[in-house]
Amino acid sequence: MMELPEVTTNIHCIAEKLLQRGWWMATAESCTGGGIAAALTAVPGSSGWFAGGLVTYSIPWKERLLGVSSATIEDFGVVSEETVSAMLQGLLEKHGVQAGIAVSGIAGPTGAEPGKPVGTVVLGACVNGTQQVETCHFTGDREAVRTAAVAHGIAMLAKMLLDIPLKE
Repeated sequence: MMELPEVTTNIHCIAEKLLQRGWWMATAESCTGGGIAAALTAVPGSSGWFAGGLVTYSIPWKERLLGVSSATIEDFGVVSEETVSAMLQGLLEKHGVQAGIAVSGIAGPTGAEPGKPVGTVVLGACVNGTQQVETCHFTGDREAVRTAAVAHGIAMLAKMLLDIPLKE
């Protein structure tokens, strides 16, 4: 993945805010295949605030490793705000971190569903129990969609760490 200056700036912001509080973060990724974790760990010193990442590409792994219910997936689909919200909740509850990023999407070139074209990506960030989840529509080929999703997820968490009042 291409390095973007704003991504590096956002990662340094995340690192600073997590280190100030002694907090840890983790990732739960599907369509990005570990790209968010790779970007975060490219920064020296990330072992002081990044606990780890899960690539939960399959439904069984979303269920087992993150506690996403089969009912949520059946009712809303894998690429849904409800599923990503459950991924975030499971990430924080099951893995003992205070912050996280989760993503599920359709990077293409196949996989489109009615109402969910290629480029549909649901991203979520969570800080100390407060979640933000949104559906995005990125354009371009598979790599462009994945790169945009990585950058957007990292930006979401950085903004949350800067903007929301944190429970100490």
